[in-house]
Amino acid sequence: MESILIKSAAIIDEGNAMHGNQADVLIENGRIAKLGKVQAKADKVIEAKGMFLSIGWFDMRASFGDPGYEHREDLESGIATAAAGGFTGVALVPNNKPVTQTKNEVSYLKSRNQHSITEIFPIAAVSIDARGEELTEMIDLHHAGAVAFSDGIEPIWHTDILLKSLQYLQKFDGLLINKPEDIRLNLYGTMNEGINSTMLGMKGMPKLAEELIIQRDLELLAYAGGRLHFTNISSERSLAMIRAARKRGLNVSCDVASCQMLFDDAALAGFDTNFKVNPPFREKKDNKALIKGIQDGTIEVIVSSHIPQDEENKKLEFDLAAFGVIGLQTVAANLTTLSESVEMTTLIKAITVNPRKLLHLNIPKIEEGAEANLTLFDPNHHWVLDNKSNRSKSKNSPYWGQKLKGRTLATFNNGKHLIEQSLS
Repeated sequence: MESILIKSAAIIDEGNAMHGNQADVLIENGRIAKLGKVQAKADKVIEAKGMFLSIGWFDMRASFGDPGYEHREDLESGIATAAAGGFTGVALVPNNKPVTQTKNEVSYLKSRNQHSITEIFPIAAVSIDARGEELTEMIDLHHAGAVAFSDGIEPIWHTDILLKSLQYLQKFDGLLINKPEDIRLNLYGTMNEGINSTMLGMKGMPKLAEELIIQRDLELLAYAGGRLHFTNISSERSLAMIRAARKRGLNVSCDVASCQMLFDDAALAGFDTNFKVNPPFREKKDNKALIKGIQDGTIEVIVSSHIPQDEENKKLEFDLAAFGVIGLQTVAANLTTLSESVEMTTLIKAITVNPRKLLHLNIPKIEEGAEANLTLFDPNHHWVLDNKSNRSKSKNSPYWGQKLKGRTLATFNNGKHLIEQSLS
């Protein structure tokens, strides 16, 4: 097996004596053989000065659509896309066809993990077919390997379903993930409700649709107990309510999509459907509040919210087009931009340690003898997301064809590695 020497990388691994310092890392037979100042020879040498080396990145929210929607993304292309984005682990929402709601479907998604550079961690549905009407067999799904429970891109609208889920999951300290959205308030909406939606003549999606559900769910959490995680939050008030609930002692956490903090609803002026997401891009004041939420630790996790869509779903009039963007390969570029406001250590922790802690997964280590589960990130690397660099089957990205700054250049896991060609 090829030996690889990474030279002079800045180590990001809190609790490690090398954290914040430059070090060499020698990888042999899929393990970290030496760490520190390494003089040994290797088959491949990566000059990594100015780059960050951390444990492998982990995405807590993505969709591959396999089985059922393989024309948008399948396991093979999804794994390749995640690996190119620096992710050694990805938690997948259950909205496939069929929905991830049986032991067989969980096993199918995990079937490649032993030999794959990126491992898949299934999130199983809370309700049958993610319709919010009848509970799945969550205890059986937990034993089969489901790492959390959510209806994914569908909100849990049924109050009793959410309450019972919080209660049942306490039997094994399971995590309930909900996308906070009142679907009736958002009905036919296409973008954030505000001045820009009025000027563009588009039906708006009010922040209230998110905030009402967060308020409801926090009350239910206080009543029932358990662990609750809000995914893809987008508004300043949502964050304020979560922050207050944490101060009250409620076991609540949340994540934000990496692009959510970098675009506002003014970006939709050109009616480009690659900017159509749910929750929608809000206002600049919401972006600032979300960034502050990462700074103070209220937002613990940053996700890609990778949702591939084929051209038939995106090349339509704006109000008819599907929601969602691909995001796995552009998280690194978003982190580079966000690092102007947030410490890089905090950002990397939000895509490495924090999601694994919430999902009760083992946290890799950067130490001699440990399996190499690593991501090498260059915040100064310039590249373009195009047909050549894109690994996804889909192209629905607001960054398509643009020059980006910040990219993961090497990913290591399970004795395998992916190294960007410019380093070869």
